[in-house]
Amino acid sequence: MIEYATFLRALAAILITNSHYTGVYPIDILASGGLLGDVLFFALSGFVLVNIKEKFTSWYKKRILRIYPSIWIITLIYIILGFYTFDNWSVFEYFIYPTYYHFIASIAILYIPYYIVVKNDFLKNRTPVIMVGLFFTQLIIYIFFYDKTYYHIDTVREPMIRFLFLQSMLLGLYFRVNHFKYVNQKRLSNWIFLLLLMVAYLLTKITFSRVQYISNFQILNQIILFATLFFAFKCFSSIENKLTKLPSVIKSPIAFIAQITLQIYAVQYVIIPMFSDMVFPLNWVIITTLIILSAYLLYLVSNKFSEYLL
Repeated sequence: MIEYATFLRALAAILITNSHYTGVYPIDILASGGLLGDVLFFALSGFVLVNIKEKFTSWYKKRILRIYPSIWIITLIYIILGFYTFDNWSVFEYFIYPTYYHFIASIAILYIPYYIVVKNDFLKNRTPVIMVGLFFTQLIIYIFFYDKTYYHIDTVREPMIRFLFLQSMLLGLYFRVNHFKYVNQKRLSNWIFLLLLMVAYLLTKITFSRVQYISNFQILNQIILFATLFFAFKCFSSIENKLTKLPSVIKSPIAFIAQITLQIYAVQYVIIPMFSDMVFPLNWVIITTLIILSAYLLYLVSNKFSEYLL
C-alpha cells in the first residue's frame, strides 16, 4: 500500500466530479479541475500497473473485464430509465466503443502502448525519453495539422488528448519505478511550484478560452498541466510518512472514495442535472450524496459481475 497514491486517486475523483457541477454552484468557475483529475487518473493507472507478468491477451482481457462491467450496468440502467437514447448512438457505441465515457475509450486504447513499454525493460528504463518523444510527436501534429483557430486542446473526446493521457500513464510508471527517489523527500519549493502551476493552469485556461487571437499557443496549457501533474506526484510522495500516520477517521473516507472512483465517474452524468436547479448548497449535498451511494452500489454489483466473468 502506497498511501499517497490512494489520496491522489480520491483527489482525481473529486476534481473530475467537481468539474461537472456547472449550474450547481452560484459561480460556474468553481466547477473546474476536470482535466487535472483526468490526468491524475491516467497517471495512477500507470502507477499501479507497473508489474505485469502475463501475456498481453490474458492481461488485456482482465483489465477490460474489470472496467467495463460498471459501464455496461450503468449504461443499461440509464437506457431503461430513458436518460440515454439511440437517437445518435448505437448499441455498439454505448457498450463497446467509444461508450458514453471518454475515459473508457482512451484507456482501452492506451493500455496497448503502455503494455509494450512496461514489458520491455529497455523502454521501461527510458520512460522520460519516451514521454519527450511523445510530446514532440504531438507538437509536430499540433504545428502542422491541428486547428488552432479556437481553444479546444483540452476537449477530452478529441484524439489529440490521448497524447497527454499516455504521457500521464508513463509519468505514473516513472514515479512507481523511482518510488524511493521521491518518497518522503520533503521540499517546500515543490509545494510552491505546485501552487503556482495550478494558478497558471487555471489562468491560461480562462485566457485561451476567452481571447481567441492567442489560441495559436494553446498547447502551453497542456505543458503547464503536465508540469502540475509532475509536481503533484512529487509533493504527495514527499508526505508519504505523514499520510500513513493519519488517523483512520481521515484515511478511511479517502480510501473509500479512491476505491469507487470509476463508479463515481460513471453515475454522475445523470444525477447532477437532475438536482442542479435546487438552491445551493442543498443541491450540492443531495447530488454528492446520491453520487456516492449510487457509485458504491454500482461498485458492489459490478465487482460481482467482474468476478463471474473472470
